[in-house]
Amino acid sequence: MPTLSDDEAYKAAREQMLEIKGFYGHLAAYLLVNTGLIILNLLTSPHVIWFIWPLFGWGFGLAAHAVSVYSKGSFMGKAWEERKTREIMERARENA
Repeated sequence: MPTLSDDEAYKAAREQMLEIKGFYGHLAAYLLVNTGLIILNLLTSPHVIWFIWPLFGWGFGLAAHAVSVYSKGSFMGKAWEERKTREIMERARENA
């Protein structure tokens, strides 16, 4: 695998930092909005608990976002992409 220059390493680190920052923004919005929904639900119709639906639905999306940001080395991450690209290139060389 080729080594990264300082510029490339900086760009990759900055990209990862921006992804993490985006996740934190998503998490903050999730907490703020769902806290508001819980309060609204309990104040207006405490006998019907509906806040759990957006809580779980959005929570699933938030969990998927967390996995995409924090599991870079896992299945279909950048490391997998690099390995698969090299594998395809080797097969193409063998068939040429």
